[in-house]
Amino acid sequence: MKRCIVGIQRPDGAHPQRPRAETPQIWFNSLASLAAVLSDDNRRLLRLIHEKQPKSLTELAELSGRKVPNLSRTLRLMADYGLVSLQRNVRDVQPTALATEFMVVLD
Repeated sequence: MKRCIVGIQRPDGAHPQRPRAETPQIWFNSLASLAAVLSDDNRRLLRLIHEKQPKSLTELAELSGRKVPNLSRTLRLMADYGLVSLQRNVRDVQPTALATEFMVVLD
């Protein structure tokens, strides 16, 4: 699975200059928001999605022991950051993990 480089935005909104290989692909507004989105539980969920490749949120709920509404909120937030893809099928939504390893770049 792809490794993703994430960074924290400066208060002035400027992105620091970095070597191209270390340029964050995803920016968080604060360290607190990064910690919330990439919590241990959420990283575990990303690995579970990658390994088991569930076909629906219901299947993922059974695998993870979490309730569908809780998963839906978490996955929509992760999708907003580009960490998961949510593919709508006829009746279900299939999650796909886009990254499971992270390198955090701090200024």
